[in-house]
Amino acid sequence: MRWQKPLAAAVVLTALTTTLTASATPAAGGACSPDARFLGFSDALDKTTFEGQPVAGLSALNVTDRNSAVALVDNVGTTPARVFDLTISSKPTVSVDGMTILRRPDGTPYTGADFDGEGLVVERGDRTVLATSEREPSIRRFRLSDGLQVGSLPVPARFQVAPAGEATTNATFESLAVSRDGLSLYAGMEGPLAPDGLGRNRIIRYAGLPGHDYRPVAQYAYKTDPGLSLVELAVVDHDTLVSMERTFVAGVGNTIRVFTVSLRRAADVTAQASLADAPDKVFLQKELLFDLVNCPPSGAVAKQPQPNPLLDNVEALALGGYLPGGRRQLYLLSDDNNGATQITRFYSLAVDLH
Repeated sequence: MRWQKPLAAAVVLTALTTTLTASATPAAGGACSPDARFLGFSDALDKTTFEGQPVAGLSALNVTDRNSAVALVDNVGTTPARVFDLTISSKPTVSVDGMTILRRPDGTPYTGADFDGEGLVVERGDRTVLATSEREPSIRRFRLSDGLQVGSLPVPARFQVAPAGEATTNATFESLAVSRDGLSLYAGMEGPLAPDGLGRNRIIRYAGLPGHDYRPVAQYAYKTDPGLSLVELAVVDHDTLVSMERTFVAGVGNTIRVFTVSLRRAADVTAQASLADAPDKVFLQKELLFDLVNCPPSGAVAKQPQPNPLLDNVEALALGGYLPGGRRQLYLLSDDNNGATQITRFYSLAVDLH
């Protein structure tokens, strides 16, 4: 587990009180699909604070060890951009045990005025993180010892938000994933570039070294299910990704689907001006792993209409280690948008990734 900041006695007491009084995880679970079993959920983080900052708007998650993870806050308003250190378990349980404020090169904190955090990678060695901001978009490197920005990665010009480029506001780098060896990064667009057409997104692959320079080396075409957006990626191995797609319809609720995505024989579409008329063979092949609506409700309560009370605005996904029986640990985390009708919910599943 990586470093933790020392906590004052009052903060420790507050954290313990929050843990003891938070919603308990029901002892329930069951199959979501032939390849996914739901292990449970926890609402322990919902509407809590840590060192005076709301634990809310959690949009990205990166597992760093068997029982530790880091979560990134998005759209932070006037509060500082930040990541939280989490203690987690497969049961699941979750609690906050540290926080890092993300700072501009001059040392002042980023805020919602210039940072909208959506994708997160903790680099090897646990000394730095890479975080995407959907605003420009950008991929910045921050030092975890003090949160200071120490670098950034190049973003191809056409991926900038119009009029600077061909991307749409609030539909850029929603996800960021890293290969196990740290040599490849995958930055996924939530929506399409203007010439590409609805539901035809791009994923940029970067090559480089952890903590050092990365450069774009390929673009892959990704087709979402009708009406859904690409919101998360995780790397299984050099041939496979896991993706998550999401949408929300007022009065109906959320749709959350998780897929396995093959990188075998992936076509590089960097030189293609448009994907609008691209044949199916150009797009990465994906297979539904599970639809969250099919998981057992397990005692969950929703604060607004949902097709299954277990659902909420899930924006974060992370793979953990292997579980007994050979299945892989998968965590999901919802973004409550700092709102009263949404929940910060932590989900645990066991998945067969073949």
